[in-house]
Amino acid sequence: MNYILFDGSARKKLLPFTYTRPVADLRVGILSIREKWEKNLGSTTSTITEDYLSEKWPMVEMPVNIMINASFLPTSELVEQVMKLQQNQAIFYEEDVVAFYALEDEEIDFDECTQIELEGKPFQIAHTWDLFSKNGEAIKADFQLLTQNRDSAPLSSSNNVINPENIFVEEGAKVEFATLNASNGPIYIGADAEIMEGSLIRGPFALCHNAILKLGSKIYGPTTIGPYSKVGGEVNNSVLFANSNKGHDGFLGNSVLGEWCNLGADSNNSNLKNNYAEVRLWDYETERFANTGLQFCGLMMGDHSKCGINTMFNTGTVVGVSANIFGSGFPRNFVPSFSWGGSGGMSTYKTVKAFEVAEIVMKRRNIDFTDEDKAILEHVFEETSKFRRDS
Repeated sequence: MNYILFDGSARKKLLPFTYTRPVADLRVGILSIREKWEKNLGSTTSTITEDYLSEKWPMVEMPVNIMINASFLPTSELVEQVMKLQQNQAIFYEEDVVAFYALEDEEIDFDECTQIELEGKPFQIAHTWDLFSKNGEAIKADFQLLTQNRDSAPLSSSNNVINPENIFVEEGAKVEFATLNASNGPIYIGADAEIMEGSLIRGPFALCHNAILKLGSKIYGPTTIGPYSKVGGEVNNSVLFANSNKGHDGFLGNSVLGEWCNLGADSNNSNLKNNYAEVRLWDYETERFANTGLQFCGLMMGDHSKCGINTMFNTGTVVGVSANIFGSGFPRNFVPSFSWGGSGGMSTYKTVKAFEVAEIVMKRRNIDFTDEDKAILEHVFEETSKFRRDS
């Protein structure tokens, strides 16, 4: 069977992260959503996404296809339902199409389909804050998926370990003189990752392959540090996708960083308002601030965005794609994509300069900044121009 993951109605709620990737390639837990589906289905997948992303993430259609809404994470019940789908059948959760059977080039009329109700509890990433608020549940599911019937590599006796049966270390990982407490959830340490001396970690926690936790780091779960990322200081209930750095002291809490982000030394974010009120976040769909229903909510930062040393982010700050933030004081709690500046004012970060930085940063990880990458960012620049006001 050919499986295709589509963005679904949640895409706009997941901006700025879905400006630069399909919904399927968001990371929550240990794996991306695509990786979760592929491991559960035992099959590769392709994608239906926005036209400007389709060259990098093309759809592969075959005579018979199963379409899956990528905002829904695989559960045992949903995977079983998906694999049993037949022609003219679709799985629904309330108003959302979760999955459906489709022949090549077929136009589906869902009113004519047999509508099947989703079984079990849905696990959906429908808002940006779901990425951190549901991260603990996702880590536990991925941990079981990845470690079942496998033996962990041994941990050095130099470490202080609580609940070792809930800790899994992949081959090539290095961990010395750290404290690992897996009482509240599993701890997963990916291949060739490193936890440096003096680090204190409470699960649920995922350090993905080739990521680094620097000396004396303090990590409260549920937290995910994506592949090739580097983290230091204090982190609580946050997700870093991949190739992003928070390499120094400073606090990051209840937050999500995309790829190729960098937080300067001693940068901090607030995750709780002084009056303990519910946090509001910028909503790209309504183009206004909307209630999250959360008391704790920090920083949402899109791909390629960066901040200088000692930057302070207020509770519930949304930073778009390829923004460069610096200076004293709190920047606005919505920083549009391709913005340059800080609390004293913002100007447009020209693409020619932004692309120079992206090329240098990616080259350090032996990754090319391709024409496809440029085209995607150029589209984002144009699409987000309405939010920028030079001041």
